[in-house]
Amino acid sequence: MARYLPEAIESVLSQDYPHIEYIVVDGGSNDGSLEILERYKDRLSYSSGPDRGPSDAAFRGLRRARGEILGWLNADDSYLPGAVQTAVEYLLKHPNVDVVYGEGWWIDENGAVISRYPTLTFDAKVLERDCFICQPSAFLRATAYRRTELDPEVARSFDYDLWIRMQKAGCCFESIPQYLANSRIHSGSKTLYERREVFEASMSLLLRHYGYVPLPWIVGYTAFRMDGRDQFFETLEYTPWKYLASLPVGLTYNWRRPLHFFGEWFGKGARELVRRAAAVRTAGPRRGN
Repeated sequence: MARYLPEAIESVLSQDYPHIEYIVVDGGSNDGSLEILERYKDRLSYSSGPDRGPSDAAFRGLRRARGEILGWLNADDSYLPGAVQTAVEYLLKHPNVDVVYGEGWWIDENGAVISRYPTLTFDAKVLERDCFICQPSAFLRATAYRRTELDPEVARSFDYDLWIRMQKAGCCFESIPQYLANSRIHSGSKTLYERREVFEASMSLLLRHYGYVPLPWIVGYTAFRMDGRDQFFETLEYTPWKYLASLPVGLTYNWRRPLHFFGEWFGKGARELVRRAAAVRTAGPRRGN
């Protein structure tokens, strides 16, 4: 991630909020990252050495942080101007809020905007089905975070795992309309490069926290196993065969709640398949995304 690291660093150091403690945890990179970090050593602190992956690195960095408000960036993400000031002001004005998150942009490997990140107003029931919080746009009150903390054993979807556990612990989440961060999506990002592993990790944490994997996850996973499309740059293609194949997959994952899954699959899911198929026929053939 060395090619993206200077942009991430500059996006923090250029913030207009004056009181920022900036900690970088590197997993023993040999791609030039340490040389880049050395250039900034008078404006941040960094450590480098073997770790168990991004969740472990973020966990270690947040453990060292002394501020009252916390946030973290992956090496290929970045803050937008004024992000920290906006988040701090909101949390100071709303002492009952534990986590505030803003809007974000999906950007490509060259920094061009792809689309808006699909954030939603916070809803605990929707969280049971989808991770709608743009992680780099989220800022956490340290007292609330310390009650739960990232789990360094959760290697993928660890931000989703944290939001679920914080919500279950009674933390208050609020969204704001300001754009605060960029989340980079590219072929080397774990979200796409490790697509199958991310699917399976996310479904496992849904089972662990809620005892159920919703239909969209099952359909998306089944389709990916059948056609290998990343479902971001290559959109998910609905076909009757993929949908039919999702039934045994869903019943396997949801063996404790088979009737609930079958009802979702036969009812709302079937109607959605027909709607999407009709939309494709109306729109005609598409190229690209």
